[in-house]
Amino acid sequence: MTTTELRRQIDTGAFDGAFSALYADVPAARARYLNAVSAFERLWGEREAILVSAPGRTELGGNHTDHQRGSVLAAAVDIDIICVVSPKAEKNLHICSEGHRPDIIGLDDLTPRKDERGHGGALARGVAEWFYKNGCSVGGLDAYTTSDVLAGSGLSSSAAFEVAVGSMLNLLYNGGAVTPEEIALAGRYAENEHFGKPSGLMDQMASSVGGFVHIDFKSPEKAIVTPVSFDFAATGFSLCVIDTKGTHADLTEDYAAIPREMRAVAGYFGKQYLREVDADGFYAALPSVRAAAGDRAALRAMHFFQDSANVEKQAAALSDGDFAEYLRLVNASGGSSFTCLQNISAGPNGQELALALAVSARLLSERGGAWRVHGGGFAGTIQAYVPNAFLDEYRAEMDRIFGGGACRALSIRRAGGIQVSA
Repeated sequence: MTTTELRRQIDTGAFDGAFSALYADVPAARARYLNAVSAFERLWGEREAILVSAPGRTELGGNHTDHQRGSVLAAAVDIDIICVVSPKAEKNLHICSEGHRPDIIGLDDLTPRKDERGHGGALARGVAEWFYKNGCSVGGLDAYTTSDVLAGSGLSSSAAFEVAVGSMLNLLYNGGAVTPEEIALAGRYAENEHFGKPSGLMDQMASSVGGFVHIDFKSPEKAIVTPVSFDFAATGFSLCVIDTKGTHADLTEDYAAIPREMRAVAGYFGKQYLREVDADGFYAALPSVRAAAGDRAALRAMHFFQDSANVEKQAAALSDGDFAEYLRLVNASGGSSFTCLQNISAGPNGQELALALAVSARLLSERGGAWRVHGGGFAGTIQAYVPNAFLDEYRAEMDRIFGGGACRALSIRRAGGIQVSA
């Protein structure tokens, strides 16, 4: 439908059913989409267009296990990037994202460009190149996007953008035939080969698939994605992420060292990934592993074995409805990240995550809650499970320490990257 008709239907409530499935605040969603359509029209005038949404994600278990072909537990959440997009004959992707410079990606040459590394244009180019290389159709489009998945929030704004671009190309030029798993692969390819970040596949997969998902990366190109049925809203707890306002600047080497050191341990056993290494064999050879790869690498490998196994137990606890056991396992995962993975602190002036975890332990340990690092670590966010009766007090204390709006309560979103339809 035209953008004029989109605005009319949004304004009269025709989209409220879709909005209620995606967002807690339907009137706010209606206003957000109306503003996005109006911004699109200011750029390109009235056009035939569709609406696309791709969510952020939260990691629930399996911290830095995906790149070693382990298992993770993750979920899509109710913050997202939304897109107003229209096809066109001209062979480029013209994407205007609120708060960023426009990106114009020519489709005649989709090879990686050094001058784009670290920028959103690299992600769009990389997704398009993956589509082209894998026999999917690619065509021109104009898109306006706006996001409440804040960069650096630990909720994976880059993966949401990649899934949004993949969803737009899928809906406009492939009739929806590209699977969510394939869109996730396209996003990881873009991030690794074009953007220059050595990420795994969890972020893209959780955003693209939606809901609670247990993902086994034994074969990354054919990851086993198992939805986990669980009604989190009925637990009496809130899932919070706390932005400690630490900066991710200059942390690329810290992130890159984790998979590098884990691979060094795998290499000691003649393997490429820790998934291929027998855990009992690792512990039996620990003195030799220390000598060959160093103590930190050995500890990080230990974390992999512990946390990947922990994920299986977490998924089982949710499936069995045993939330108390699930929370115990959340704390076990967080403890492993702190003591073995060592992705909590970034030097003497980068202790925000450690402070947030210590404060959360003081506030929640006697209330049955749980707390852990969230995402890549070193800076950014932690995750906490807070009893609803204590939520206001917990949020006020975290906001007092880390600044207004630091603590945000999230809802789990069932849908991944989708067209939002009336």
